[in-house]
Amino acid sequence: MTAPALSKRGVADRGPAPAAARRGWRQDLTGWAFAAPFVLLFGVFMALPILISFVLSFTSFGLRDLQNPIGATFVGADNYVALLSDAKFWKALFNTFYFVVVGVPLTLAIGLLIASALSRGITRFRTMFRVGYYLPVITSIVAIAVVWRFLLNPDVGLINTLLGALGISGPDWLANPTLAMPSIIAMAVWRNLGFAMVVFIAGLQAIPVSLYEAAAIDGAGRWQAFRYVTLPMLRPTILFMLVITTIGYLQLFEEPFVMTDGGPLDATLSVTMYMYQQGFEFFKQGYASAIAYVLFVIVAIIAFLQFRFLREDA
Repeated sequence: MTAPALSKRGVADRGPAPAAARRGWRQDLTGWAFAAPFVLLFGVFMALPILISFVLSFTSFGLRDLQNPIGATFVGADNYVALLSDAKFWKALFNTFYFVVVGVPLTLAIGLLIASALSRGITRFRTMFRVGYYLPVITSIVAIAVVWRFLLNPDVGLINTLLGALGISGPDWLANPTLAMPSIIAMAVWRNLGFAMVVFIAGLQAIPVSLYEAAAIDGAGRWQAFRYVTLPMLRPTILFMLVITTIGYLQLFEEPFVMTDGGPLDATLSVTMYMYQQGFEFFKQGYASAIAYVLFVIVAIIAFLQFRFLREDA
């Protein structure tokens, strides 16, 4: 067995490992020290409320339990079972899916169309157009909803006024169960297409021009170049926008809350708005927490399916 090497003082040399380990520990502690404020805030204001709300979903926590939260009655999965027979919840879920299925494709399609025009077609006043389309994204959704409510007013609204000038009697957009949700979808698409436009412009600018030149040499027209060059190269960008927009639209709340209050006849009632009603109007926090976690599962499943079928190696 080989004896350990001796230093000049005759002490066995154990190498630089202990010193390196100490440096590693110091670096780890320094990193955790810098991350500690965020971890603390996240734990107190995010992780802890999420955990508490999950526990609440298995209780009958209500207004009477505010003074003694520990005394809330544990009901197991009764809240989740009750949702299966809650006709209003299913109506809200249908409305939410209607909003997503119609609104998300329109937002992405119009955003991509405008991005293509501003990236390769329109050259003059390009910056002005970009700012104009993006401005609604950074504007308060409540302010936008209030403005659109006035625009859609059946008596003095701008839209019905213009229709009246053409001899057309405009409907009561937000009081009609058939037209209320399409009106909200139109507002949501108008507000969010600016974000889609900016992301798609970034994706378009990352596509090498040589690909379009090669397609033109092969005789491809604009539509063929868009179909066989632009869309495949934008696949990661489209997936990102699809997931982000879908998650945002599944959380529909402010628009119907300000414009219709879920009406008429629950035609614009969304899952998050129904959750709000149960938790803060009827004070059924346990039931509202169950609704929140059902929505969370739906969002997770849809996001998983989108990644599963639209990722590049699918």
